[in-house]
Amino acid sequence: MPFSRRSRPRRTLRAALLGVLLFAGYAAWYVNTPVRVGGFPVEFEIPPGTGLRGAARLLDKAGVEVWPLHFEVLARVTGRSGAIKAGNYELSGPASPGELLDKLTRGEVTQAEITIIEGWTFRQLRAALDASPLLRHDTAGMSDADLMARLGTADRHPEGMFFPDTYLFARQSSDVAVLRRALHAMQRHLDEEWKLRATGVPYKTPYEALVMASIVEKETGSAAERDQHAGDLVNRLRIGMALQADPTVIYGLGESFDGNLKRVHLNTDGPYNTYTRPGLPPTPIALPGRAALRAALRPAQTKALYYVSRGDGTSEFSRSLDEHNRAVTKYQLQPRKKR
Repeated sequence: MPFSRRSRPRRTLRAALLGVLLFAGYAAWYVNTPVRVGGFPVEFEIPPGTGLRGAARLLDKAGVEVWPLHFEVLARVTGRSGAIKAGNYELSGPASPGELLDKLTRGEVTQAEITIIEGWTFRQLRAALDASPLLRHDTAGMSDADLMARLGTADRHPEGMFFPDTYLFARQSSDVAVLRRALHAMQRHLDEEWKLRATGVPYKTPYEALVMASIVEKETGSAAERDQHAGDLVNRLRIGMALQADPTVIYGLGESFDGNLKRVHLNTDGPYNTYTRPGLPPTPIALPGRAALRAALRPAQTKALYYVSRGDGTSEFSRSLDEHNRAVTKYQLQPRKKR
């Protein structure tokens, strides 16, 4: 019996259904089967502005065999072709194309970190940023003034303006981005502490408190004495007495300081010499941490005006010059005579 012409559409429909089923099966296999990788971990970068096709090719070039055309189809079918996020990625174990697509569209970039240390100067901060291979060095060769202008704070001296903390960032992020975050963090913490300041602290502006906090940061050898040091320095400031803080003199000497502070340094006048000039220096001398900000704005209630190092990281505090001179003899002059 000859085939009926009516059977041909049925055969075509069956073939089409079979094709759909085969495609669905293949798609399910492709989406869920781990891709072949030369070895783990695999690091790869998706630069800003890279489209879906370029991202698929970069994956393949890095040794992650996603089959670029198939990967592109998967992203388009699932409606995520425009959601690929730039950044540095790491594949540490087996992953399917579906999992890779999830990773790229969620922006699960690898993170690096840099720690800014309390008491660093701005020069030390810039050196640490410049030395990091994980950052993009957009400030290289830029003057401090130009850098501050780039951050939108052209009217500010950079010293003390960046908050010491550990900052996470995507690898090859701009160093400008890290500095901007540290700048905003310092402003936020300073504003918070200024609102909680003790009654009667002798500062006209938050910036003056920042200057004092930087001195407290550098003068304190023992964290337990930070508030006491702040109280002593605030007492001097209240009565117009010279702060006589060695770290301010050292800061004023800059790169010429060789580690040996001499009497001639203390006697040579300059804007940062708090022996020859009363009041605060014109700018901070370091990057103060949160504890130093708090101490400067909520200092210990004390009548002490003087302090001298005991040689073990702690200090001897005195109310009068006579007491102070005796402490100097006890903790500094006598050990020298023994040597």
